[in-house]
Amino acid sequence: MNKKAIFLMGPTAAGKTDAAIFLHQQYGCEIISVDSALVYKKMDIGTAKPDKTTLKQAPHALVDIIQPWESYSAASFVNDSKNLMEKSLFSKKTPLLAGGTMMYYRSLQQGLSKLPDANVAIRRELSILAEDIGWQSMHDRLTKIDPDSAKRINQNDPQRIQRALEVNQISGKTMTQLHKENQGNKLDYDTLKIVIAPERTILHKRIEQRFKIMLKQGFIEEVEKLKSDHRIKFDMPSMRCVGYRQVWQYLNNELNYDDMIFKGIVATRQLAKRQWTWLRKEENTVWLDSTKKGYLDEIQRLTEEFMA
Repeated sequence: MNKKAIFLMGPTAAGKTDAAIFLHQQYGCEIISVDSALVYKKMDIGTAKPDKTTLKQAPHALVDIIQPWESYSAASFVNDSKNLMEKSLFSKKTPLLAGGTMMYYRSLQQGLSKLPDANVAIRRELSILAEDIGWQSMHDRLTKIDPDSAKRINQNDPQRIQRALEVNQISGKTMTQLHKENQGNKLDYDTLKIVIAPERTILHKRIEQRFKIMLKQGFIEEVEKLKSDHRIKFDMPSMRCVGYRQVWQYLNNELNYDDMIFKGIVATRQLAKRQWTWLRKEENTVWLDSTKKGYLDEIQRLTEEFMA
């Protein structure tokens, strides 16, 4: 019997959580979160984490598993999710992976490349250089060295620009070369890949509304508590999550209230745009609009057909 898994993919604020809960309730699918922000404890409002009641009714694995000062890599996700998927199958349940961290999906499906470990000295060198010439110029350097990686990596993503340049300095090879050399450990599952994506204009409105609702729910107070913890720093991966950086800057009086809202919404829309770009390249997907009548019926039909 072929191993089967369902992927519920889509940009932020598209409605993936509601669809995942629906499939859990209808078919007992076991939900595995594919979200690099939901892994963090104490970060509930700004990550749009499902509330405790929802998580009790429809448990999500890989939610609230590390502290904001700890790190969680794509390799950690692949290892954890594969183990959880096997446990689901052993329990005769269908694993349901739901979320929008596209790098996690890609790493799980394609297998991870064997990249060199981080080198603190080289990273420091690159950070100092970036302070001097700016991340746009660093991205330009990457374009000359490794144009394929530069196309994939957004010019506003310093962490990934730095990593690609670091890998090249350590190994003498580009990240693209290393990916090609180390293709392996591909996921041996049949997958039903559903992309939930409303029209772009509707999604943009949803993102704006959700950000403003988060502020009413106490997002600023949430970041204030995180900021007061000496273990949590502004440049940590947890604080790179959209919204958190802008609220932190507001609390530092680097942004006024209106600018914080504007920049937070823009950053979230940019994230959605990057997710959309990844999703368009994803093969064998079914795209559904969560604002259309009967879309859950269509998910039900696709699921029953897939699981038959």
